[in-house]
Amino acid sequence: MAPRNLTGVSKFLLLGFSEEPELQPFIFELFLSMYLITVFGNLLIILAVSSNLHLHTPMYFFLSNLSFVDICFTSTTIPKMLVNIQTKSKVITYEACITQMYFFTLFGGLDILLLTVMAYDRFMAICHPLHYTVIMNPQLCELLVLVSWVMSALHSLLESLMVLRLSFCTLLEIPHFFCELNQMIQFASSDTFLNNVVMYSGAVLLAGGSLTCILYSYSKIISSIYGITSSQGKYRAFSTCASHLSIVSLFYCTGLGVYLSSASTNSSHSSATASVMYTVVTPMLNPFIYSLRNKDLKRGLKILFGKVTLKGPLS
Repeated sequence: MAPRNLTGVSKFLLLGFSEEPELQPFIFELFLSMYLITVFGNLLIILAVSSNLHLHTPMYFFLSNLSFVDICFTSTTIPKMLVNIQTKSKVITYEACITQMYFFTLFGGLDILLLTVMAYDRFMAICHPLHYTVIMNPQLCELLVLVSWVMSALHSLLESLMVLRLSFCTLLEIPHFFCELNQMIQFASSDTFLNNVVMYSGAVLLAGGSLTCILYSYSKIISSIYGITSSQGKYRAFSTCASHLSIVSLFYCTGLGVYLSSASTNSSHSSATASVMYTVVTPMLNPFIYSLRNKDLKRGLKILFGKVTLKGPLS
């Protein structure tokens, strides 16, 4: 196939959720509030973990990394949408669109991989408690995070390079609030067969493989919990997994729901609305899910607030 000239492509239009002028202030305030809650909520998790020595464990190390990725994940889409609403402009340049798509895919993949690493951490803690501190040492934890970054970056780079080979209309209208990979491929004017093969293969390997590892880990965890004789021991083992399992369910169910709905309906605006669930709502709820169910993290947050307000240690 001969290479296609992309010099005619200069900008795209992100149509967003609604073109009604009277709805724009409401949409702006709603998403600004959700974005600020997401950033400050996840930032509090990072500060609480980093400032409390009792939280310097693999579980909270991975959680603080997940919080950082969630901040970046939301920041790739929402600020641009808010700027467009405020300036009453829907324009995004071709270069900015490709860049946004790259980082969205990068941090989305990191979310999936970190959730998988956290499932492995819970598996080791419950199924192999005697060897946990030896196996899950700081070097291994850092290596797992590094491998997650490398794998997600390579996957995102591949997807972006595949999009660069496509041709688009000079002025393309995207019925979405950000440049999503699926939307970019769908509205390309050239042959997208190879792009679809790469995209769905990547989704199966990354999301499907990660989900398989998570389900396997929890099948072993459940078996180990049933083997615990004391009810208090069962409760403690389950409580350490409940928050992570809630986030996994929320992320995968909303993400899967978006792509199933986009495949069954012709309304791209409906797909954009559904995408809010896993791009904005899930990262916003993560800090609440972990802090409400975790006594250690609650204590860390109280200590953090005490240091800020009292300028001294809490008794």
